[in-house]
Amino acid sequence: MDLVYFIILVSSLIFVHEVGHFVVAKLFGVKVLTFSLGFGPKILRIHGKETEYCVGILPLGGFVKMLEGRKDETVLPEDAKRTFEAQSVWKRILIVTAGPAMNLLFPVLLYFVAFLGDRTFLPPTVGIVLPGHPAEGRLLPGDRIMSIDGDPISTYDEFSRIVRASPGKELHLRVFRDLGYVTVAITPEPYEERKALDIKEVVGRVWVLPASPASAIGIADVSSPAYRAGLRTFDLIVQVGSQPIKKFVELERAFDANRGETVPVTYLRPKPIQGALGGLADIAVYEAGVAALTPTVDPGDLLARTGMESSDLYAAVVPEGSAEDKANMRPGDKVIEVDGQPVATWYSLRERLAQNPDAPHELIWLRDGRKISGIIRLRREDRIDEFGARETRYTMRTSNWQPFALEPMVDNPAPFRWAMLHAVEETRDVMRFTVVGIVRLIEGRLSMSSISGPLSIYDLAGQEGAKGAGYFLWVMALVSVNLGLINLLPIPVLDGGHLLFFGVEAVIRRPLPLRVREVASIIGLTLLFALMGIAFKNDVERRWDVILAQVKDLH
Repeated sequence: MDLVYFIILVSSLIFVHEVGHFVVAKLFGVKVLTFSLGFGPKILRIHGKETEYCVGILPLGGFVKMLEGRKDETVLPEDAKRTFEAQSVWKRILIVTAGPAMNLLFPVLLYFVAFLGDRTFLPPTVGIVLPGHPAEGRLLPGDRIMSIDGDPISTYDEFSRIVRASPGKELHLRVFRDLGYVTVAITPEPYEERKALDIKEVVGRVWVLPASPASAIGIADVSSPAYRAGLRTFDLIVQVGSQPIKKFVELERAFDANRGETVPVTYLRPKPIQGALGGLADIAVYEAGVAALTPTVDPGDLLARTGMESSDLYAAVVPEGSAEDKANMRPGDKVIEVDGQPVATWYSLRERLAQNPDAPHELIWLRDGRKISGIIRLRREDRIDEFGARETRYTMRTSNWQPFALEPMVDNPAPFRWAMLHAVEETRDVMRFTVVGIVRLIEGRLSMSSISGPLSIYDLAGQEGAKGAGYFLWVMALVSVNLGLINLLPIPVLDGGHLLFFGVEAVIRRPLPLRVREVASIIGLTLLFALMGIAFKNDVERRWDVILAQVKDLH
């Protein structure tokens, strides 16, 4: 099947490319002699009125042969004005540009089809408000955003898109809160996103998340009512009395009116399985239990009256040998300070550490009510990414465990508009990524080993095709953009090389001498073969282990 997927992908993109040349040439009255999909011996021929349509046995290319009017080509008098050379420079430019342009427009259609499958989204409900950012004190968990600057919205995706596009611009949100409506003014802070190939983009952020924390608890005080009742850190509360619980906020509300009455609390406790799947995975299963919990009668929040709080700041996994493990941190410990400053969320903890990644940091955590301190350093990881660029990452290996409770999904209010908008943006982003990649290669910041050839496309087509039509459309769109942009490079024998010749002709008011074009074409062909050789070498190196295994199988 891999070969079938490869042929479908390559043939489709070549067909689209050549159709661009063909249609525009016909529009300008140029006589097209041959439209060929593929090279080599013809396996299909169809003779039209003046054009032969054929399919070659090798699907790695194609061509549109137009009447050119060369000295060695006989041109009938009535066709003299229908040769390619007889057209004005701007018409020839459009004919040549049409092929790559089709490859750049085709992905919009492919992405449009792929995005049409996105029919449901999360609602525009605030789940978490991260402290120290624009939303703090303005938006609250549970807020439902109804409109922005007077424009109604119905999905979280719409909210996120508007915020991302508005760094530093004040937005006025109409919010449904506590059975009423309020207006909130909020200014997204500029945030620089770093992507592959060192691409940077400034977007707006208000730092909220759409999902609410689930009712997983942490208990730091061993003398609290919750601990005495048998509840433990990372228990997932699913019911209080007869009331089902999914979100942590629902757990808080369940005890709001309680004045010291004992209530049954049903929980699920994760129990790790040692050596699961032969040691290939670390998994846990839930064990159900019921605790009789009696909160204090004193006024206060859930933590003060029961000892339960969100599991967010509790260390869940402390890898052996990590900096945190060496500092004596253990699963179940609650981190409360970083470098002398209190932390409110695990995200804030990681944010503080990332501000000075190379420096040592002092952490303070609670264990059984006791404070423990330790010095840690973030783990530095230097690696070469898939594009051959050097990348440095800093990580805290210890992780927390805070599951989320998602809101019920809502229907996409405008699926066709949404799909088209995202198709255009995705095509633009892929084009930008490809152009930057070419620039990085020229600058020497991207390794030549990142260049891929037909074997890589063959593997990618097979892998994504096996996953389903949607994945296959995505890879087809990616390759199409690359094909279109590469063809526009000013290398003779490529479309971009022809455009370069036409540009010079437009400036000097006459065609370049034939000898100059021939020499330039030889140089361009040599360069093209060199690039193809590098790409093929890279493909073979990536697949070398597979090739060796296949050779051994033959013996």
